[in-house]
Amino acid sequence: MSKPLEGVTVLDLTHMLSGPYAGMILADLGADTIKIEPIKGEGTRGLLASDPRNSFKGMGAYFLTLNRNKRSVCLDLKSEQGLEVFYDLVRQADVVLDNFSAGVPAKLKIDFEHLAKINPKIITCSVSGFGQDGPNFQRPAFDQVVQGIGGGMSITGQDEDHPNRAGIPIGDLGGGMFAVMGILAALQAREKKGYGQHVDISMLDCQISMLNYMATMHFLSGENPTPLGNGHFVHVPYNTFRTADGFLIIAVIFDSFWENLVELLDVDSLRDPVFKGQPGRLANQAFIEDTLNAVLATRGTAHWVEQLDRVRVPCAPVNKFSDALSDPQVLHRKMVVDIPHPEGGSVRAPGNPIKLSVDNEDRFTPPPLLGQHTREVLSRMGYSDQRISELQADRIIGG
Repeated sequence: MSKPLEGVTVLDLTHMLSGPYAGMILADLGADTIKIEPIKGEGTRGLLASDPRNSFKGMGAYFLTLNRNKRSVCLDLKSEQGLEVFYDLVRQADVVLDNFSAGVPAKLKIDFEHLAKINPKIITCSVSGFGQDGPNFQRPAFDQVVQGIGGGMSITGQDEDHPNRAGIPIGDLGGGMFAVMGILAALQAREKKGYGQHVDISMLDCQISMLNYMATMHFLSGENPTPLGNGHFVHVPYNTFRTADGFLIIAVIFDSFWENLVELLDVDSLRDPVFKGQPGRLANQAFIEDTLNAVLATRGTAHWVEQLDRVRVPCAPVNKFSDALSDPQVLHRKMVVDIPHPEGGSVRAPGNPIKLSVDNEDRFTPPPLLGQHTREVLSRMGYSDQRISELQADRIIGG
């Protein structure tokens, strides 16, 4: 079996999270993803590397997760010789991915304008906080910065006085996901039309896109939405409720779900005919939710999930990581996988969520040691052993 992106070569210049996450997805899909690192290594190599609880054989959780299936080439891009080596790599590559600050690729002479002269079919992709143009595009940005500017934090949390960021870094991860979409679109366009192009991904743009229908509601009403906690502005009951030993989500969208819920719980006060339709339930949200909290608190979460599933009322436990990562459905879908370490042993990590009916082989190579593949990659490009040794001696390459 093969992987769908076999034959595609990606030069991954990224660091931290948004860019490496995009590179990880491309590598998981089979792209030959070559991690281009400074001589001293990419900064994420050091994150948690000395934390005994969150590292394995000198690699921290960040690096272990984000750099599987990649190869490492150490290269001094700030030197003329190093730049020439990089240009040789570009001549044989399909994609160059970076998440430098806006303007940095141009200063390093590795932006699309420079690289297209070397390889007209090259696709470049930059993930930055605010994109490559506009009045504020050069502002520094990290995950929570774009979550805040993008509006999502204003509707996350229990009330307007305590805005919360999302628990997972959706600013960074969203940028990485949209980068993969853009790269795949550019590869498809090149296949049809024969030319390369630049993919400009703004993390802020991604946050605005994910506001989706709520942004349209704002434009229609002129109103700013406010946090609803775990509740919903239309559907009732649609919230998180306490049980005897944890929390339970119930999501009643259709009236038929409500009827099944009432029959299961057998509480007379919930049989009020007013509650049979959504408007009546919304008007009495506080009463319905207080009643459900009182009933559901009498038994444990697992009991209620079993009973609600039986009558087909949408529900879910609020899982801790240990629960989510041992869920039978998650395990069946191979969403927990073993990632080998280059020096032996392995760690468990999330798998690849993209499942294809044919090209769906699961295989994971270790995150690379610093410069582990420099000699191998340059040799395949035609560099002699003597030339590689000279470049190493001059600190142009490492490994």
